[in-house]
Amino acid sequence: MNPIQSIPLEGGAVSIEGGISNEQTDAGLHPWRLPVAERDLFEKSPTNKASMPAGIRLTLVSDTSSVRLDVVPPPVESDPPWVFDLLVDGRLHGRIPPAIDADVIQFDDIPSGEHRLELYLPSQYVPVVLRGLSIDEGASASAWKDDRQRIVFYGSSITHCRHAAGPSETWPAIVANRSNLHLTSLGLGGDCHLDPMFARLIRDLPADAIGLKLGINMMGGSVSDRTFRAFAIGLIKTIRDGHPATPLAVVSPICHPPREETPNVVDMTLQIMRQRLAEAVDVLQGYGDQNIHYIDGLDLMGPDDVHLYIDGIHPSAAGYRFLADAYLREVMPKLGF
Repeated sequence: MNPIQSIPLEGGAVSIEGGISNEQTDAGLHPWRLPVAERDLFEKSPTNKASMPAGIRLTLVSDTSSVRLDVVPPPVESDPPWVFDLLVDGRLHGRIPPAIDADVIQFDDIPSGEHRLELYLPSQYVPVVLRGLSIDEGASASAWKDDRQRIVFYGSSITHCRHAAGPSETWPAIVANRSNLHLTSLGLGGDCHLDPMFARLIRDLPADAIGLKLGINMMGGSVSDRTFRAFAIGLIKTIRDGHPATPLAVVSPICHPPREETPNVVDMTLQIMRQRLAEAVDVLQGYGDQNIHYIDGLDLMGPDDVHLYIDGIHPSAAGYRFLADAYLREVMPKLGF
């Protein structure tokens, strides 16, 4: 192993992208996907999911041949296990699924010369606390000024993507990278319930495009036919307070056969949800919002695609690649990309 030099995680060449805030703890630096100083204003369950770094990556420009990330081993083993990805100039260079007790993640054999490095943190359901980042002794290190347009996604576990092959192969990451966009992913496994605090968060984030994938988590009974459309309109109108003309896509649930026509405890079905979301977009368009678009989730993954699910509802690693391709085909042109 070459001699190494430590690079500060904050205030220097390294930038932590895709997150909302960083918390300095006794153990190390914890990136969050919500403003951690306001965590008590958010409900506990989505706060827990936002403590997990889906879509968050460390970026810098360097001519190093290796990168070492020191982390706190996870308090519990994630399912599936942690995976870290390193992209070099936008292409996957290495993927590491560390041992459960590993406290060092090291990528070697980076090509010679100066490159843009992006180290993606895991998308699994466990927080990641960082202790330090090191590169070769004598190697250069400078900030990457990422001036790409920004896209913000909000959704459920299907947007959180813990079953992706790696954190750079979640469908939001694939879509953002192929479209040359800066990614912020607010995929919250089990917790996309149109919370007003997340509407306010998206309202206040910089965004050149916004993707909302809504509905499936609320099939547990948190909304009825009386309230779902109202919740969706309220979420979007709050976002519009900060982004009045930003291209915005509303995507309804992908196929889940057990819930398509079978009513839940409050008599909702996925068919009804899709109808109400389409109505919400029609109403908003009628009130002058000409940069909002509805996309039927069945156009992304329909009944013929459920073989790409890993457990009957969540896409597999191959399924997430398929979903990314479908999103790029069906949604991104409507957003102008």
